[in-house]
Amino acid sequence: MKSPLLLLQCLQIFSIAILLAVSSVAAIRRRTPRLSTIRGVILKHPEILSAPLSEDMQTFYYKQTLDHFNYKPASYVKFKQRYVMNFKYWGGPNAPILAYLGEEDSIDGDLRAIGFLNDNAPGFKALQIYIEHRYYGQSIPFGSREEAMRKANTFGYFNSVQAIADYAEILLHIKKKLHAQHSPVIVIGGSYGGMLAAWFRLKYPHIAVGALASSAPILYFLNIKLTPPGGYYSVVSNDFKEVSETCYHTIRKSWSVIDSVASMPNGLALLSQKFNSCQPLSDASELVSFLEDVYERAAQYDWPSVNVVCGGIDGASSNDTLSKIFAGVVASFPPNSPCYVNQRIAVELETYDGWSWQTCSEMVMPFEIRNDTMFPSKPFDLKSIEDGCMSTYGVCPRPHWVTSYYGGNDIKLVLRRFGSNIIFSNGLKDPFSSGGVLENLSESLLTVSTKNGFHCLDIIISSESDPKWLVEQRSMEVKIIKRWLAKYYRDLKALVKL
Repeated sequence: MKSPLLLLQCLQIFSIAILLAVSSVAAIRRRTPRLSTIRGVILKHPEILSAPLSEDMQTFYYKQTLDHFNYKPASYVKFKQRYVMNFKYWGGPNAPILAYLGEEDSIDGDLRAIGFLNDNAPGFKALQIYIEHRYYGQSIPFGSREEAMRKANTFGYFNSVQAIADYAEILLHIKKKLHAQHSPVIVIGGSYGGMLAAWFRLKYPHIAVGALASSAPILYFLNIKLTPPGGYYSVVSNDFKEVSETCYHTIRKSWSVIDSVASMPNGLALLSQKFNSCQPLSDASELVSFLEDVYERAAQYDWPSVNVVCGGIDGASSNDTLSKIFAGVVASFPPNSPCYVNQRIAVELETYDGWSWQTCSEMVMPFEIRNDTMFPSKPFDLKSIEDGCMSTYGVCPRPHWVTSYYGGNDIKLVLRRFGSNIIFSNGLKDPFSSGGVLENLSESLLTVSTKNGFHCLDIIISSESDPKWLVEQRSMEVKIIKRWLAKYYRDLKALVKL
């Protein structure tokens, strides 16, 4: 049984994103929803982070090239990039390799929370590999994180194109070292890592036979139609509306009430008291960001569930709007939590600092909030993002680079002509599914979606309590991968005969 203290600490760690959004470099730009593969499972099972790592996991470091796309002498500088391998079930040379591509975080949590590789390695007799993304965890160029993130000249090498080139170099190194040149590789990733897995298959088809891209919003970029229109916040709103229209309308009404109270003399003090903030509110936006995160987290990760949040709001003993909203907050936290908003605790900032840079360079996702949602409307404002990024980093974002380099516009027409062997898996309750591929594009560009699913559930560690639809989703993914591998081995056998 999870202790209330562990749950509270975990919620505090993830709630710190709200504080960072208004107090760090990210404050210059509007707070946007966070991509994270394992946030949901850690919220539900915080003890995972302190669980001992399997002795079968062996850690290695590869001397990685700083810049794969330039021949200046400075580009050949090396840094240590961490990867972890598990040989327990591997059938040896020619047997498959399951490679997990790290996302915007250390791989320490992935090694404990990602279950798809270890759950399926016995059946595939597969080698498991987990590779850490450059500039995260222990894979830091320039000797230290402080030096690597000091200025644009040093973190200019921090992008997805360099990252997937890193993965290519490490996978080729491993195959050569293990005499496994003919071992087929399946790359796997979730959220941003799922985007990397899909892009890796498109850019390095000679290395990866196929890719499983879980909850990968590869279409969440400018000038691409989202499903539904309005994207992320429309899905969150629909999730709440399906559970309780009363709850939905209470939340929708609350923003104007918060603004009204905040404009009163001592209004911020009243809001601080009403919502039992850990530190006095200095601006109403702190409370708004906090509440947005509570609702986003419920929709994206089902923790706490939308039912729990709405149960608190609808079941409040008082009829005034803010009391109802606060009851939803209380229901979202462990019992006897001492305070809620503006929790100030020590936390590793690398994920937030790193992702702040990535969203200021290439990962420019056009989050907007339309008038027909339960949130206060906010149009996407590229100019303010550009101004904020220039002020913070001296760099202007390239909002069209991702779709120019990887594709995205007219994806049905384009990918079916040159792409193959990618599974796009999504849970339709997940707000990021609005930027995902939700229909089959060809016989091998396939979607595996679940009506009741959430963010990256299919690749998280399995449990005996998993619902039938989740078990079936994973089973379908395995069947597809088996087909890819069978075809690969048939082709290999035919070529060897030649």
